[in-house]
Amino acid sequence: MKAFIYNALPARILFGAVAADVLPAEIERLSRRRALLLSTPGQAEMVAEIARGIGAVTAGLFSEAAMHTPVEVTELALRALHQADADCIVAIGGGSTIGLGKALALRTDLPQIAVPTTYAGSEVTPILGQTEAGRKTTLRSPKVLPEVVIYDTALTLSMPAGLTVTSGMNAIAHAVEALWAQDSNPVIDLLAERGIAALARSLPVLVQDASDPEARSDAQFGTWASGTCLGAVGMSLHHKLCHVLGGSFDLPHSETHTIILPHVVAALLPKLPQMRETLVRILGTDTPAGRLYDIPAAFHASMALRDIGMPHQGIAQAVREVFESSYWMPASVSEKEMEMLLDNAWYGRRPEGI
Repeated sequence: MKAFIYNALPARILFGAVAADVLPAEIERLSRRRALLLSTPGQAEMVAEIARGIGAVTAGLFSEAAMHTPVEVTELALRALHQADADCIVAIGGGSTIGLGKALALRTDLPQIAVPTTYAGSEVTPILGQTEAGRKTTLRSPKVLPEVVIYDTALTLSMPAGLTVTSGMNAIAHAVEALWAQDSNPVIDLLAERGIAALARSLPVLVQDASDPEARSDAQFGTWASGTCLGAVGMSLHHKLCHVLGGSFDLPHSETHTIILPHVVAALLPKLPQMRETLVRILGTDTPAGRLYDIPAAFHASMALRDIGMPHQGIAQAVREVFESSYWMPASVSEKEMEMLLDNAWYGRRPEGI
């Protein structure tokens, strides 16, 4: 066994709970009394219903969370937080809403409760990505890690099939990169394998039958496992690419991860034979990159960057931005290989034989 370091993150996880039933007690447990509830515009009605259910502990609602956590939206939410005299934050939604909760926690040091309704996994990481002036930057800080995470399967039932599969692929990407991380360790390796397997097993079921309780539970477990990986070890090429594409071209987050993942795997696996063996075993196929393409493609997810707003001439800019900053890589990838990777992703070509 190789030497390793594993830092367990201090978070309270309530799995299989009913959010409206447990939120008042969890807020009280944090010694708080007035929560600002966050959401996107599309989930405002659902969150308002939860707010009515938890009664007096609701100090106010802010329903303008946006993709990639724009700094200007955070400033608006910060004013709403002060106006409501809130002493804690409850983020109910996907990565956009949870990202906003983290941004507020960074600025105020207030405790936060995350109630994820997608499979982004951000709720269990000390990582915050923010966008300002067209560039997305990320930071790690214990200040942005939610103190409490509530996994309420019922809140995922209304997730559209497209978002189900793309947010699930986003979660799988966290676990895949954890397996080849520079600071990988046996604990995270086990979680990554379980997370990938649970999501790869449950996503096809959920797109056919969104109410399948076992598949919903499996997917949320896979999300927690994969998100925990993201929070514990460093990411590399896949996440760097997605952050550049999302920040520079305003591409939708989970769709970008879905499209890019099979191409990154296809580029790296020939250089990482042991990793290839691991993914072959987990996914039960001789072509892991093809499998990671086929899962979302079978359910009509967009598999080409051109379909989600990426201009082909932007490839050169993206390659330049990726190489402008240093980050650890499990195997070297040249600028020409990066251009080919993005060209394949732009056209939506399926990786063959990998």
